[in-house]
Amino acid sequence: MRIFKFLLFSTLALAFVLALNFPIQDYPALGKLLSPTHGFWQNGETETDLESERIIVTAIKDEIEIYFDEHLIPHIFADNEADMYFAQGYVLGKYRLWQMDFITRAASGRLSEIVGPATLDMDRNTRRQGMMIGAEASLKEMMRDPYTEEMVNAYTEGVNAYISSLTFKDYPIEFKLLGYEPEPWTPLKSALLLKYMADNLTGTDKDFENTNLVQALGQEVFDLLYPDFYPKEYSEPVISKTKKWDFSPVKVTKPDVIFPSIKKDSIIAQSNPDNGSNNWALSPLKTKDGHPILANDPHLGLNFPSIWFMIHLNSPGQQSMGVTLPGALGVISGFNESIAWGVTNATRDVRDWYKIEFKDESRSEYAFDDKWLKTQKYIEEIKIKGEESFFDTLITTHYGPVVYDKNYKSESEKANYALRWTAHDPSNEQKTFLMLNKAKDYDDYVEALSFYQCPAQNFVFASKSGDIALTVNGRYPIKWENQGKYVMDGSQSAFEWSNFIPYEHLPREKNPPRGYVSSANQHPHNAEYPYYFYDPFTSDYRNRRLNALLEEKERLTVEDNKRIQTDNYNLMAQEYVQLLLDSATIANQKGEAKNIAVALSNWNYFNEVGSKEASYFEVFQHFLLGNLWKGLGEKVDAAYYRPAKLQSYLLLKEDSTLGFAPNTSFRNRDALVKESLAQTADSINNWIAKYEMEPKWADFKNTSITHLARIAPFGMEGVNVGGNKDILNATSSSHGASWRMVVEMRNKPEAYGIYPGGQSGNPGSTFYDNLTEKWARGEYLSLNFSSSPSDYRLNFLKRIEFKPEN
Repeated sequence: MRIFKFLLFSTLALAFVLALNFPIQDYPALGKLLSPTHGFWQNGETETDLESERIIVTAIKDEIEIYFDEHLIPHIFADNEADMYFAQGYVLGKYRLWQMDFITRAASGRLSEIVGPATLDMDRNTRRQGMMIGAEASLKEMMRDPYTEEMVNAYTEGVNAYISSLTFKDYPIEFKLLGYEPEPWTPLKSALLLKYMADNLTGTDKDFENTNLVQALGQEVFDLLYPDFYPKEYSEPVISKTKKWDFSPVKVTKPDVIFPSIKKDSIIAQSNPDNGSNNWALSPLKTKDGHPILANDPHLGLNFPSIWFMIHLNSPGQQSMGVTLPGALGVISGFNESIAWGVTNATRDVRDWYKIEFKDESRSEYAFDDKWLKTQKYIEEIKIKGEESFFDTLITTHYGPVVYDKNYKSESEKANYALRWTAHDPSNEQKTFLMLNKAKDYDDYVEALSFYQCPAQNFVFASKSGDIALTVNGRYPIKWENQGKYVMDGSQSAFEWSNFIPYEHLPREKNPPRGYVSSANQHPHNAEYPYYFYDPFTSDYRNRRLNALLEEKERLTVEDNKRIQTDNYNLMAQEYVQLLLDSATIANQKGEAKNIAVALSNWNYFNEVGSKEASYFEVFQHFLLGNLWKGLGEKVDAAYYRPAKLQSYLLLKEDSTLGFAPNTSFRNRDALVKESLAQTADSINNWIAKYEMEPKWADFKNTSITHLARIAPFGMEGVNVGGNKDILNATSSSHGASWRMVVEMRNKPEAYGIYPGGQSGNPGSTFYDNLTEKWARGEYLSLNFSSSPSDYRLNFLKRIEFKPEN
């Protein structure tokens, strides 16, 4: 049945790809593609795909055994680290080759080579933001370290050993549909993969929007609408809000400068602000059985093939298990015999924009204090499938690349803006994960994190010995107040980053008295932290709900932690509904709007799959906030963004006359609510008429998992799952928990994990999407963790043996 379904979907996928992506002259060679002995028919899964293999290779020193369990999780046993990472590279190539190729093409601005002109702007954006600059700088740093160099080269050899074994019939189906061949893997591609994640997690800023806003509103109104911190009763920072900072900070003096006056409307595409995560660790005093428990669930875009790949690595001195990113070495979120670790995105602004003044039309020099500095120019050739290449002139300054200029999304020839971003700097994040995989205790954890720079992450930690910790880790520039919040003048050295926060001054917490550490993309620390903090993308609801649940019970079990990860309580809805829909307001409504108001006021605030109230609130808050801030957009008349949902709530709570809302057309809060409820009723009725069903939350939300190349038949719609952004189970229509893990650090760790999708990247495989329904139901796999290969020899799905060539 599976192979029939795959062949049907492959035929549909072929029609889809041809119709949407290729002009007629660029169709793949149909004879070869449709050949029953070489074409897409060969990608259907058969029993031979699970047969054991014995492979002789020259690149290894000793024999390697790999046992795949019932979920296709590989358990790799090698006699040395280099061979272990060779095997990891081979396995990831075998099951995720096209994904690895596609992501690193995206990270290097090369999608147009295989897709065509539809991705030209994306490729230009990627190259202009300096993704390759960052990858090449990081590669040099990685290769400077002999240990990292050896392991990365071994991984590369493993991927290429698999690629070299392929003929056309073996290619993943996407290569056949898109009509191209896999390239050899290189260490640069591994560096690009890490920069792809840096862009995914830190590739956002609001410098231009903030500049437009403050110029239109004035500083006082801007500060009211966009505060750096919230009142303490609404504040639950990553590091305990009672934390005292016992170090002497590096001093920074705010210069007497004026930010440049600009107005900008066209902004480059940026990473999705829904990207986020939850993690926490409980000390032995907070757990029922007296063992530390660690939990992690990164929230990213929901894609097929799955973002993550579960793996178990064994070599002398190392046994680690969890998930890896295809293209990266080691386990990224997981555990070993001694410690467990996990990551969430750390909110902090590490991208700043500088207005550049060129000396003349040649753009060979730019102003800097009382002199002219020379630029560097590069001609980038972007190859385009079916068309002539596009050539783009890129200019770099000492800040970084000039992204906006007369050739790209600039309002005038004089509007030139360069990007300063920590992702451009030399770094060796790969070493951090290599070391964590072998770490034994807290000191090893701290040493491993010292190599980590970008994307900034909250690294949570728990050890078998009973320690728990959390570090807001990254390379953060030391800034004076408001530096980097607005576009800066690149002709003045006073606006430059002067230094970075010392590693020992990073926000960090070990074994706090409350018995837990946690993060959910909120403010990293209290307002007393001695370094300036700014980020416009902090989460304001998940963190408060998470800490409330962690404090609700004196001692928690593994099952309690699983329930927290899948908790569907909507704290935002609770606060807004209780503020806005009192009995007097409800009585003032009519017809269906009143029915919706009554339903919301009686709701338990859980976004469960069958909840109609969850759908009502989603539409209501959409219209409410849209109506509230409509006048703001009209006043700014350029790129802007709305105040945060929590700040909007606090303003509505403080001032029912809406005196804070620029250009508002509503006389008061009740009028705003009445109009928003009426619009909600109309929208819900239109939805019911269109789909001929009740607006139950899972149907209304329509969570979808999209194929990376947007090949619709290889994706999935209508996943039956609750939650939403701003909820601990942060599953929206396209984002969600890309991996859930709970680990109890017993003498032998007990771990559970799940992600949407499956281990295989082949749409024709049983293991392509087989975990999705379990994930949606909040179920977990028990992760089989043993250091002895004999524990797998009697019960495995597939086995691969590698032998060195004599």
